[in-house]
Amino acid sequence: MSENDYGADNIQELEGLDAVRKRPGMYIGTTSKRGLHHMVREVVDNSVDEAMADYADQVDVKIHDDGSVSVRDNGRGIPVEDKDGEPAVNIIMTSIHAGGKFDSDAYEVSGGLHGVGVSVVNALSVKLETEITRDGKVWKQSFKNGVPQGIEVLRDMEEDEETGTMVRFWPDGDTFETTEFEYSNIRSVLENLAYLNPDVKFTIQDLRGEETIEDEFLFEDGISEFVVHLNEGKEALHEDIVRVRGEEITEQDEMVSVDIALQYTDSTNTSIYSFANNIETADGGTHETGFKTALTRVINKYAEDNGLLSRIDGERLSGDIVREGLTAVISVKHSEPQFEGQTKAKLGNADARGVVSSKVTEHLGKFLEEHPDDATAIIDKAVEAYKAKQAAQKAEQLERKSATTSTRLPGKLADCQRGTSSDNAELFVVEGDSAGGSAKQARDPETQAILPLRGKILNVEKNRLNKILEHDQIQNLITALGTGIDDEFDIEDLRYKTIIMFVDADVDGAHIKTLLLTFLFRHMPELLENGHVYAAKPPLYRIKHRGKTYDAMTDAERDEIVEDVCDGDPDNVQRFKGLGEMNPKQLWDTTMDPENRHLERIEVEDAAKADRIFSVLMGSKVEPRRQFIRDNADEADWIDI
Repeated sequence: MSENDYGADNIQELEGLDAVRKRPGMYIGTTSKRGLHHMVREVVDNSVDEAMADYADQVDVKIHDDGSVSVRDNGRGIPVEDKDGEPAVNIIMTSIHAGGKFDSDAYEVSGGLHGVGVSVVNALSVKLETEITRDGKVWKQSFKNGVPQGIEVLRDMEEDEETGTMVRFWPDGDTFETTEFEYSNIRSVLENLAYLNPDVKFTIQDLRGEETIEDEFLFEDGISEFVVHLNEGKEALHEDIVRVRGEEITEQDEMVSVDIALQYTDSTNTSIYSFANNIETADGGTHETGFKTALTRVINKYAEDNGLLSRIDGERLSGDIVREGLTAVISVKHSEPQFEGQTKAKLGNADARGVVSSKVTEHLGKFLEEHPDDATAIIDKAVEAYKAKQAAQKAEQLERKSATTSTRLPGKLADCQRGTSSDNAELFVVEGDSAGGSAKQARDPETQAILPLRGKILNVEKNRLNKILEHDQIQNLITALGTGIDDEFDIEDLRYKTIIMFVDADVDGAHIKTLLLTFLFRHMPELLENGHVYAAKPPLYRIKHRGKTYDAMTDAERDEIVEDVCDGDPDNVQRFKGLGEMNPKQLWDTTMDPENRHLERIEVEDAAKADRIFSVLMGSKVEPRRQFIRDNADEADWIDI
């Protein structure tokens, strides 16, 4: 048989956890940092399911100094009795599609629906330990590379001791690109879960340093506090959070509960976050559709009934106009949810649309009737947005077309010669003409394009679309990228696979970087979600010693090189104060050469957190911005003040 033949010998059947190890991306999405932290979420979700079933009210997460993470809850504890001759905990930990989530008597509502979560964690860990407190005893079972080592009884339960489960795992370094857990990442997950599960306490401890870092989250008002948190940098149009709650048994004898919190602000952006059984549905779904439909209908009806549309000749307000300035959190719990794929990014249950729509119609309609001043403020804002949109369509139609669809590239763009269809095509968005000139000389013209931006671009957080599209620098960027923006965005038209922000490591550079990221997050978020956006990290120092050159990214690295490599006596330590001060060869060697450069991929791990940060940093309220800078100043890197 030749090596190109395809026969029965080529067929492999993977059983149990082997399938997970062979194709981990199918189960956790990716083996990058995101996949690593997804492992934590899978374990935490099991504890949260116990909380949703009213059997637990505390979830504790610890990041240990040996590279492991543990999750403990005070729920019922994983069953330990035998099932078909095997301890139930072994079946749960080693069998795909095994668990209590398929039995409505065990879990009426659950986020872990497919029974693959914790077994996947076990499959992708070199070691996993469970400690189970139930049935009067404390039990322990260990797994090495997914294989159970034997269940044992550690001790009897103490008189007042709570039942519960602890799972601790050590991720496999051969599977993941990194096994370094990020405290801030896990912290954000727990904070969001605390908003969605009022009266459940979530704690996190980082035990890796000399001093323990810890946080605790407990929100009695749930998602109302979530909305207040998201709106920290915005001016609210009405003080009271609108809360929509209700529960209904559908014709299919399925339970759907609805919990929605919303508030309008002076922002021109819309922030809607939806969840189903605690799983964030980033792509929306039927629950989000039901919310949007009812919102548009209720607000238009109130406006028409109270004569508030006379300034626009009685025209109906469209959905996007009605939602301008809205911050909303939608949380539904469904006894039989239908998600699209294991990533659970979109809810598909048709009955959720109807239940959400009816509850929003009832509660929002009542709020508007009982708060006429707030209702008028909300509708007045929508009317102004309608008028601005009409003016933009009439006065800027040609300009909008040229900014979003024109094939004529900006004059300052030095395009790459090989063509933008190449997977290697890169666009450097460079701060200023000076650095742009050096970058044009330094680049590889086959694959690297340069777009200099003059000065600071418009702060899109404070301006509507018509003003944004009038701004020359933003027009140039939109045209160079080729995708269009907002509803016209099409990632298939992206002209460069890699977009690199090329700014100085000083305060002005940090400001320009933030302005660019604000624009991309608000109007081209898919670029961030799909990993196309990077920030260049030029070195701060170049050290020469005995004919060799060393680059240092920080003061600490400089000192280490000077002392350890140069024996405290380097030939010329050069401080780079800006990209424009580097000559083309230095720029290529330190920052543009794919073999040597340092790039930081800009990802949105938590969209709600990013939304709040941009609102705080770029919004109209000064005090939240001042406080944010105070709280986070120690974490800022590569800023020369």
